[in-house]
Amino acid sequence: MDTGDRLLTPGEVAALFRVDPKTVTRWAAAGRISSIRTPGGHRRFRESEVRALLEGEAELSAQPMPADEFNGYR
Repeated sequence: MDTGDRLLTPGEVAALFRVDPKTVTRWAAAGRISSIRTPGGHRRFRESEVRALLEGEAELSAQPMPADEFNGYR
């Protein structure tokens, strides 16, 4: 079984990065990490990409988030 093709939920990714699942969703919405949408509209993340980010082989997009978006304000 190739675990590189496994899809992770925002909660699973959040646990790996030790952040809140909403943070992972914000990263995806901002284009900082790629995601796939299920037919029901839920986000899923490729385990291989997440592992590469964790191991430092890739980086979250270097584009900084505006401070108001980071804090959840509009």
